[in-house]
Amino acid sequence: MRRGVPAPGGPTYRSVMTDTAAAYELAEVNIARLKFPLESPELKDFVDGLDPVNAVADASDGFVWRLKSDTGNATDIPVLGDEWLIINMSTWRDLPALTAFMYQGLHRELLARRRDWFEKLDEAVTALWWVPAGHRPTVAEAEDRLLRLRAHGATPYAFTLRTSFPAPGTPEEAGAVSRSA
Repeated sequence: MRRGVPAPGGPTYRSVMTDTAAAYELAEVNIARLKFPLESPELKDFVDGLDPVNAVADASDGFVWRLKSDTGNATDIPVLGDEWLIINMSTWRDLPALTAFMYQGLHRELLARRRDWFEKLDEAVTALWWVPAGHRPTVAEAEDRLLRLRAHGATPYAFTLRTSFPAPGTPEEAGAVSRSA
């Protein structure tokens, strides 16, 4: 059985995890500090790649929502009071859906060139957290999660791809809590 879909001729199941996890979506924010102005020739490949990579994200299995302004992306949305920072924020069904998008195809190609376009920052630039299904995080919420991650490390409030936490109320969360007690 896959994610609540019964095998042909088999009984119909709905797992507790699927029902509980469906009550939450995974929010992600990442920021980057530009090396050059967005209009510069040095960032042309990055800027030209935004619409195509966003279209791939929008069509990806598990994609729910992404932050965008009237321009169709979020490069003009201020973050952390730094005019050189740009923000990307989205929500996904779960962590496997997000990572499947991140490390394949066009996004992977652009990710491989990030050092050409963005400064290397010593603090966390990506934060993940669970939100109730249908909730659309604000930039202020994302800033809070990212700053909390920088100050306290990965916790259920804000975590990383490397150190993640299950959605609230799932059997995995109950097991993680009992193992850490």
